[in-house]
Amino acid sequence: MRALELIAAGCEEAARQDLAMAFAVVDDGGHLVALQRMDGAPWIAPEVALGKAWTAAAYRAPSAAQGEKMQSLHAFSAAISAATNGRYTPQIGGLPVVDESGAVIGAMGASGGTGQQDEDAVRVALGG
Repeated sequence: MRALELIAAGCEEAARQDLAMAFAVVDDGGHLVALQRMDGAPWIAPEVALGKAWTAAAYRAPSAAQGEKMQSLHAFSAAISAATNGRYTPQIGGLPVVDESGAVIGAMGASGGTGQQDEDAVRVALGG
């Protein structure tokens, strides 16, 4: 139920900014819990949002951190992507979802805006 609430909040923020985006929420193992593509969002946006969420869940950190880490490791980044069946998406736009104690219980990713717009919408959805 919380996943649907997070996605609704993300869609509301995207609409407020006149953006069409897709949002994905995964559990702590990177398994899809909920996914929504807003009308007008790019066709690839759901897959990218899912990849960003998966990456944030896998590393228990913002997906942007992997992007920064992989800037000079292109071959390694491609190898990780291949090894994870394309799930690894080291781009800005995915953030961990934490519980009251601060433990990572999943992640949320967005796609359809700039990377910063994606992350900002997720941050608003998460209440931050």
